[in-house]
Amino acid sequence: MITIPPPLRPGDTIGIVCPAGFMPEEKAQTCINTLQQWGFTVKLGKTLGSQCNYFSGTDDERLHDLQAMLDDTDIKAILCGRGGYGVSRIVDRIDFSVFKQNPKWIIGYSDITALHAHLYGVLHTASLHSPMASAFNDVGADDIFIQSLRDAVTGNKMAYNTALHPLNIPGSAVGQLVGGNLTLVAHLIGSPSSLSTKNNILFLEDVGEYIYNVDRMFVQLKRAGLLDGLAGLVIGGFTEMKDTVTPFGQTVYEAIFDKVKEYGYPACFGFPVGHTANNYALKVGMEHKLVVGDCEVNLKEL
Repeated sequence: MITIPPPLRPGDTIGIVCPAGFMPEEKAQTCINTLQQWGFTVKLGKTLGSQCNYFSGTDDERLHDLQAMLDDTDIKAILCGRGGYGVSRIVDRIDFSVFKQNPKWIIGYSDITALHAHLYGVLHTASLHSPMASAFNDVGADDIFIQSLRDAVTGNKMAYNTALHPLNIPGSAVGQLVGGNLTLVAHLIGSPSSLSTKNNILFLEDVGEYIYNVDRMFVQLKRAGLLDGLAGLVIGGFTEMKDTVTPFGQTVYEAIFDKVKEYGYPACFGFPVGHTANNYALKVGMEHKLVVGDCEVNLKEL
């Protein structure tokens, strides 16, 4: 049984926190303005604008800031400013006791995948893989992908259609939607937050990797059993991919297809989720139906 945080209502408070990489406070201003225009109150965490080398603070500072947001029952959702790296350094020290009594939407992607996986696997609570505070600077509040965040947190059921891709494997599937950033999903294998994928719809995306490394991570997922028994597979954006001096010999999607084609479950490629402006909000842990058809791909929350 998955716990679903309650939808947000006008006047509710959204906290903005940076549990991983450093983000200048001014880069969150467009997001703050937009959330207020939507009718929400915004509370800023101490880590927004704070810096300790690569991070938005020391491990203790980032932990305490996130903990304060989780424990504040007036805050109804927590929006991460950015990803980067750092959540897995603190996730085992988070006290979720108040959160379990007062669940709220945790929002973000990239490194926040570690938190989504922990919320799903350990706490059995839904969360939101979604554009973060920095995304508002690039596209504006009327952008359909930014609007998908608003729709998701206010309780609308999500349904997305996307174009076909020649590597798609047709079919339909129903299951809980899980996943996120490939590097983080692979990183979590063997930890308490390792993702449970059996009978689920797995979605994956990544950015800035060498093609051979994506191939290697899919081999790791395969050997760890994370590709066995899926209901379906959604491959999102794999952007800014790099190749070695001696070419790998396949595109990134071709490399992924080779690892999954034997299973026979439906799979789609090029779904608009990932490190790109085309990044729909997806409710992790919620039941979805995936249809990979002859004319289009449909992913719908049930």
